[in-house]
Amino acid sequence: MPPELSVIISCFYEEQSIDEFYGRLRATLEATGRRFEVIIVNDGSTDGTLERLRAIHARDPDVTVVDLFRNSGQACAITAGIERATGANFVFMDSDLQLEPEELPSLLAAFDRGADVVSGVRRLRKDPLRRRLYSVLANWVMRRVARADLTDFGCTFKVFRGALIRAHEFGPRRPFNPVYVIRSAGRCCEVPVTHHPRRYGASGWTLSKLLRFNLENMLGLAVGAFQVVSGAAFVVACLTFARIALAWTFPGSILAGQPTTGLLLNAMLLATALLVALVALVGEYVVRLHGHQYAGPSYVVREVLAGWAGPRDPTAAAEGPGT
Repeated sequence: MPPELSVIISCFYEEQSIDEFYGRLRATLEATGRRFEVIIVNDGSTDGTLERLRAIHARDPDVTVVDLFRNSGQACAITAGIERATGANFVFMDSDLQLEPEELPSLLAAFDRGADVVSGVRRLRKDPLRRRLYSVLANWVMRRVARADLTDFGCTFKVFRGALIRAHEFGPRRPFNPVYVIRSAGRCCEVPVTHHPRRYGASGWTLSKLLRFNLENMLGLAVGAFQVVSGAAFVVACLTFARIALAWTFPGSILAGQPTTGLLLNAMLLATALLVALVALVGEYVVRLHGHQYAGPSYVVREVLAGWAGPRDPTAAAEGPGT
């Protein structure tokens, strides 16, 4: 019988926090009385994170550990976990202890009331000011492309209906993107969660990674950038043509007598707008063709320490880290 929950955890330089985190997470999961499996993905950490995960697996063979060849980003780490998950539904969470595993039952309660997606919303965020300011803009963009009223897309603490995740067929050439899934969901809600300052290390989300993530959302979910440019150029071309036609019909402005500078400028603008529109359309075709045929995998798995065939039964107590 498959587990009710597949809990997927991404790790990046979490050598100092992973033992405490896993002990608290497992205790919380067992207290829910639900069948679950835990999949922890090492996102190319080169500190002692992988060694700590091996030790956790040795003490608790139910845990599946996935190690990526190199740091590929949180989305790719989650995708590697999704590929190996067997549960009916998904729980995602970071292991840096900025969020409390003990608050999972609050999200599950909202999920049980019929939500397709339950997202944590961080109360009194303890991130640096520049991160919080950027999040305001990022959340504004994602609300529009996802067509959802969530206020904290960046909070990793989420519960998803399994059918929604699997319908997108995420994999090495199509990494997980929560905005895609939320856009497909019919019922989404948020649950306040406590947010703590980061005790160890630094976040793997740099400003450049956040910018690329939001550009991907705008390209993939809103009207493509090339389509926007093409459409704007077409509108400019039509307006310019209308202006020239009116001036021809009602002489006395740019078409009075011999060709004027105004006529030449308008003709150049018309030609440029049409050219940009054509180039943009060709550009969109080329980018999509390249993305489908030539892009390599976003991540590669180096090793998998598979959990036992049967997911953890919460009625069977077992010793492990943090107990």
